[in-house]
Amino acid sequence: MHPPRQSLGILTLGALGVVYGDIGTSPLYTMKEVFNPANSVTLGAHSVIGAVSTIFWALMVVVTLKYVVLILRADNRGEGGIMALTALAAQAAGRTPRRRTVLLLTGVLGASLFYGDSVITPAISVLGAVEGLETIAPAFKPYVLPLSTAVIVGLFLGQRFGTSAVGKLFGPIIVVWFMVLAVTGIGQIIQHPPILLALNPVRAFEFLHERGWHLFVVMGSIVLALTGAEALYADMGHFGKKPIRLAWNTFVLPALALNYMGQGALLLRDASALENPFFRLFPAAWLIPAVVLATLASVIASQAVISGAYSMTKQAMQLGLLPRMQVQYTSAKEAGQIYVPSVNWLVMVAVLMAMLGFGSSSALASAYGIAVTVTMFITTLLTFFIVRYGWGYPLPLALAATGVFLVVDAVMVISCSLKFWQGGWFPLIVGGVIFSIMATWKRGRELLIEHIRSDDPDLVPFITALSADEYLRRTPRTAVFAVANPDTVPQALMHNLKHNQVLHEQNVILTVRFQEVPWVPEQDRLQVEPLVSGFWKVQVNYGFMDEPDIPRALRLCLSKGLTVDEGAISYFLSREIVVPTRGAGMAPWREALFATMSRNAGSVVSYFKLPDNGVVELGTRVQI
Repeated sequence: MHPPRQSLGILTLGALGVVYGDIGTSPLYTMKEVFNPANSVTLGAHSVIGAVSTIFWALMVVVTLKYVVLILRADNRGEGGIMALTALAAQAAGRTPRRRTVLLLTGVLGASLFYGDSVITPAISVLGAVEGLETIAPAFKPYVLPLSTAVIVGLFLGQRFGTSAVGKLFGPIIVVWFMVLAVTGIGQIIQHPPILLALNPVRAFEFLHERGWHLFVVMGSIVLALTGAEALYADMGHFGKKPIRLAWNTFVLPALALNYMGQGALLLRDASALENPFFRLFPAAWLIPAVVLATLASVIASQAVISGAYSMTKQAMQLGLLPRMQVQYTSAKEAGQIYVPSVNWLVMVAVLMAMLGFGSSSALASAYGIAVTVTMFITTLLTFFIVRYGWGYPLPLALAATGVFLVVDAVMVISCSLKFWQGGWFPLIVGGVIFSIMATWKRGRELLIEHIRSDDPDLVPFITALSADEYLRRTPRTAVFAVANPDTVPQALMHNLKHNQVLHEQNVILTVRFQEVPWVPEQDRLQVEPLVSGFWKVQVNYGFMDEPDIPRALRLCLSKGLTVDEGAISYFLSREIVVPTRGAGMAPWREALFATMSRNAGSVVSYFKLPDNGVVELGTRVQI
């Protein structure tokens, strides 16, 4: 079931800590990168006001209008994120199998690129914060990378303890962070009020128009101010639309706007501040507390993305896009607080490689953007199908609602693509590897089920003949056969008959289906169908946010006419040992990859919460 809602104030505070941590740390490095010499933007009054205006109106158009106003409406039964959006778009517009497949693959690509973001965000946020030490004293420069590495390692080592206790501190710390952003910005604006001209959208238009085709280069840096925009939608299920909108409109947007204008005002007064315009906002006596606060904020921003990677992995597993992995629930009260060890260590290694390979936040800024902007473009594209087919709006209105955002997203994708050879290839490779894994696993499972369906006998005629056999021994227990295809005879049942020559008095052919919705109500959890004497077919339905628990689901069978004694159940599982073969299935390397993933998939016993002492697992070799 969906977790109960808390009060608006608590949810808004939580949204500040989790949703806006990433976008809230963008001022650490955005202005510095916009005026990077490689962008050829002169540090004059006209350019500074134009650049700040472009950042402000990018926040207004992309975050406020696109995400807060439009996309937050596209909820999948209260849940957000690109996986939920993909399922919603496929349901709404997937009238043909081809269109449905294309939409699903498009969403999977966006989800894959999210992992690239999960690697870059912690690296650039932590480095950008710790680099503030260089502002205190240049002698600290050699220690920036080791200290950043220690912060990242500590962050990932602490994941297994959960975020329950630390999470309570996230909101208040981020509140202080945004207050500091606003106050330091106001201090500089008072000293140079002309920066307020940046509120005029004409200044942004003039700034971009004057760049000509070079605007794509500049937009590649402006994009840094929008990092974390996807989190507004991804975390909707945790906090709801109203707290996210309230936090953005009343607190986050004003603080960001004031700080960017404050940095602009500082640069107009002191061009030397360009070495680190954010930390130069602070008096010398406040630099050390500022660095500490920025580091805490960057850790919080990283935590949000890492937690998102865990949630994305769980959703992908339950939608059949990834093999089973160990999932640990770190809170007895909050179902969304999970820890996936294998994902944790893989992401940590990738983050450390990015930090050590690129070495600075400026270098990482070149790598950042492509994966994020492609995900943002895919989000808008999927939203079009929901507006057109899910909400039933006329085509011209659907195009008008999403067309402008698609153009803006396309400009950002092109802009960030120019940084491909400067590091943009890194998150794309991460996303490409994840996409290949997801696509291979999904296709491999389809081939495996097709093989089982073609080779195994039909269920009903087989069990009808069994029921008529008076000489077959029966044992007074319940056998539960977990299968992917409920219409053919389970391999475990045939092995049990062949080797043990025994049939249980009560046999349940159990299928688990993960629906393309976040939550399945308990009244819709079960479908129970009696077959011949002693045989039942049971389908258990879960949403991609639900926590599977088969013993609990079987207890609900009583209301459907099936009595199951928990103390007398034997769970029979068929474990397929995949043997790659040359043929029309998949490319040899994909078959080998699928076989490897299949062998190393997590235990179905722990995944479905089956009792360890009640499981019998039988293996069979399958060629695909």
